[in-house]
Amino acid sequence: MGKRLSETEITAFHRDGMLFPLRVLTPEAAAERRQWLEAMEAERAGRIPPSLNAKIHLLVPWLWELVHHPAILDPVEDLLGPDLLCWGTSFIIKNARDPRYVTWHQDQTHWSLTEPRAVTAWLALSSSGPANGGMRMIPGSNHQVLAHRDNGDRLNMLGRREEVIVQVDERAAVDVTLGPGEMSLHDPLIVHGSPANPSDERRIGFAIRYIPAHVAQRNGQVNTATWVRGRDHGHFIAEHRPEAPFHPDALRRHAQALRQGMAVIFGKRSER
Repeated sequence: MGKRLSETEITAFHRDGMLFPLRVLTPEAAAERRQWLEAMEAERAGRIPPSLNAKIHLLVPWLWELVHHPAILDPVEDLLGPDLLCWGTSFIIKNARDPRYVTWHQDQTHWSLTEPRAVTAWLALSSSGPANGGMRMIPGSNHQVLAHRDNGDRLNMLGRREEVIVQVDERAAVDVTLGPGEMSLHDPLIVHGSPANPSDERRIGFAIRYIPAHVAQRNGQVNTATWVRGRDHGHFIAEHRPEAPFHPDALRRHAQALRQGMAVIFGKRSER
């Protein structure tokens, strides 16, 4: 038995590359955090701009606290071990009648880590499922690294518009159905994607990328990360809790962290 997961659940995750649903917040607490998010959006012309959305836990104290939530960290520790870092966060939102979609892909394609060991916790702040563009995953596809290409479509929500260069058997896909306050966990190599949202309801998720602290960036690349549990092995520049929402000092640190991260994702050499 792990801290949160049973041996059966741990075995299933390593076999299938996914596990859901797991309860993190009550529906009432999820609704409250959705209100906090939508208040932030209302102050910024109705959306969080991409430049603030990446690693947004470095800017917003309640998101920093969410990244450290025991109901998330306990099952992640069961899968990755006791020494944990948060490598990145972002809201992944599809508005009502949103034509954007996510191609079939593997998360780790452009992460440039020394090994593909990670877990993404995807926390739903709204309902998420087949009706509103929820995630779909191919169980068992997490055992090999696949080549990707840019599919060239501006409606693809991925930063580099990547998609796997294989024929995906969509008949094998599993719909990840979550209620507000529930999360899914998935392996960085599982093939997954999501269709457009044809419904009249928003689909709101908060993605948290965790890695074991012994993992580093490849080829001498330098990046930042948030220590969340256990021992920090010193491979990343430490990130810090925001003093207040969008505090000037937090914004300055966040901008530097974003530059480091973009240098990694887009293949440029970064320096300390």
